[in-house]
Amino acid sequence: MRLMAQAQTPLLHGYSVNVSIHSPTMPIPASPERRTRAALRVVLSHYVANGLSAALGLLLISGSVHLFLGAFAAAAASVGVVVCIPPDQPAPKRGKFWQLLPAALIGLPLFIAVQVLHANPLSLGLLLVPATFIAFLAAAWGKRGLPISVSVMFAMVFSMAVPDHASSTTVLATGLYFSLGAAAYLLWATLANAVLNARYRVQMLADTLLSLASLMRTQAQQFTPVATGEQGGRTPLIGQLLQQQAALADQLQAARNILLESPRTPRRQRLAGMLMQVLEMRDHLLACELDLDTLKSHPGHAPVLNVLRELLDVLAEEIEQLADALLYGRLPLPFESHGPQLASLHWAEDAPSAGDGTAPSPAVLARGLASRVGHINDETLRLIALARGEAEPDVALVRTTWQMFVSPTTWSWRPFVAMWRWDAPPLRHAIRAALAIGTAYAISLALPWGTHDYWILLTIVVVLRGSLAQTLERRNSRVLGTLMGCVLAGALLSAHVPLLALLVILTLAQAVAHAFAIKRYLVTAVAATVLGLLQTHLLNAGTSPAFDVLERVADTLIGVTLAWAFSYVLPSWERSQIPALVARALAAQARHARVALALGQLQAVDNEPELEWRLARREAYDSLSALVQATQRSLSEPRAVRPPLEPLGRLLAHSYQLLAQLTSVKTMLMLRRGRLQPAQIRAPLMQAGAAIDATLTARQPLATPGAPRANTSLEPLTLPDPFESDLSPWMLRRLDLATGIAVQLRMDADQVLQPAGA
Repeated sequence: MRLMAQAQTPLLHGYSVNVSIHSPTMPIPASPERRTRAALRVVLSHYVANGLSAALGLLLISGSVHLFLGAFAAAAASVGVVVCIPPDQPAPKRGKFWQLLPAALIGLPLFIAVQVLHANPLSLGLLLVPATFIAFLAAAWGKRGLPISVSVMFAMVFSMAVPDHASSTTVLATGLYFSLGAAAYLLWATLANAVLNARYRVQMLADTLLSLASLMRTQAQQFTPVATGEQGGRTPLIGQLLQQQAALADQLQAARNILLESPRTPRRQRLAGMLMQVLEMRDHLLACELDLDTLKSHPGHAPVLNVLRELLDVLAEEIEQLADALLYGRLPLPFESHGPQLASLHWAEDAPSAGDGTAPSPAVLARGLASRVGHINDETLRLIALARGEAEPDVALVRTTWQMFVSPTTWSWRPFVAMWRWDAPPLRHAIRAALAIGTAYAISLALPWGTHDYWILLTIVVVLRGSLAQTLERRNSRVLGTLMGCVLAGALLSAHVPLLALLVILTLAQAVAHAFAIKRYLVTAVAATVLGLLQTHLLNAGTSPAFDVLERVADTLIGVTLAWAFSYVLPSWERSQIPALVARALAAQARHARVALALGQLQAVDNEPELEWRLARREAYDSLSALVQATQRSLSEPRAVRPPLEPLGRLLAHSYQLLAQLTSVKTMLMLRRGRLQPAQIRAPLMQAGAAIDATLTARQPLATPGAPRANTSLEPLTLPDPFESDLSPWMLRRLDLATGIAVQLRMDADQVLQPAGA
């Protein structure tokens, strides 16, 4: 399952792509110092802070209710708190309360309904199935809706764990206690998010910087010289780079949502400015791939590539130290520029050179590559200067238009209306989940023990996901985590730990379970098992701890088996989603090319052209991120239903190459415009933009693999030194390569879409 797609496709001027999208490779063992730093980063992260906030809210609310209303009221109120916790993630202050409210509003009536019907298994089953269907429809709202689905299911499942269902008075009181806990937590979470907002901004930025540094280290590995006698060079780490680029795109959007909200104060503006620098560094990293394979084809490239690799690793270390300084609340150390070293880097005069004389010389390509690494060096300088307060952030654009860069915080009916078609993944997932819950409930009633009929249901709720890949990942983590958690909980219950100590352990377990639910589900599974067993013990005092542990393991195995089996019922294979994702990516690439190659920004008197370009760039990266993730998920699906992986791999690689070429052009237009000849580049820019747009937006397959080029001369371009001379020939080369890559990209898309339409 390691190899997704591998193909060797010739491109232009000796540039080639060797695509291999695979699961992340095993990391190289880190030194004790690096392991300690990594552990501290986790402890000081935004998700741990959020988990501790949620656990503290649970402890304060349940403890207060216990003090004034008794143990049973505290247990019921704690269920109301637990139901509201899943959607409580680090978020902008604007709209936080409304983000949490649906969990309580939908969960309360279902909690009470389960209380009323618990004594009648048939009626309860008739409630669980349609209620599950409705709950999982929240997946139509994407990442915002999934936690609501979990919360609604928690309301029903944990209601089954509450004893004393017979009396209507008891049911009413239990519902009131649940409402008290839910309402109190809504207020707590809203206030805590506002209090932690400043810290979340720093933590989200630091986490993004660490991901950027990891991407830089992977990119540095691309600079490893080809060993003597090696045929074809070393296989590039394209697959790992694609996955890291996709993950970084998602992380950047999460950071935008918090860091760009109301950047009014100087501190907020400085952090927002640093985030803007990260976006530029991502672009420059992508551009570092340009001409690398061509340079590797020449003997004698090792000295140059070794220096550039070491410099990228040094810059990555600087970024990591900056992230650590932000987390520790310290002023980062000053950074000494490596610009002079890069400017003095030259191809060895006595190094042999291969080629036919028509392609650019390796000496010039090496200088160009050093220049692009120099852009990363310059951005690192600006980033650290911003963090030290030695430079003023340029956030005029986002200070007035920040709403355009953040995710919406209001609930809309549009996703709900749009999903009522038979092939809609959220609708199919809701039907699948309802059938799985109904089957699990029937099995739980037939089991000989049957004391915790909700455990199987709870396992299905947390394991069954919209894709087979996510379900399999959760399945494995859930089984292993449950076994480990049962051992821990069994030891605690057998040791007869005092009540106060159990409450503290419950609080820590809740913190860990919530903190790592997205980051590392295995840790969440261990903590959730401890939490569930201890909470059940408190709700139902007197039950044998040993039997609880054995029953928990058996119910977990049954639950994960059912979740796995039902993931094949009405499946939404990734192949059915690929055509829409490819169309979105092509449209985004075409729009980005039109905007990036336009001359309007050079002539405008306001920021409107820059705003349009930044929005187009974000959509280009986001569309590719969605396509990379869908392609990766398809690896877990049966071979017969997988999309065409080879052309998909080439399409993704060509898409990022096109972005890299356009990034290089945009960098010259924005930062080096004084070294360009407007009369020489104006017409090629317009021609290249029109050619790329026509190629990517054409509705018919390409008849021939040709397209207009920016360089129409029959003679090869002579490229000057990029550190000293006119950059117009370099721009013409980039435009020429970009139009050719657009043709390759469109041909890849036609190959991907052809089986889907057959």
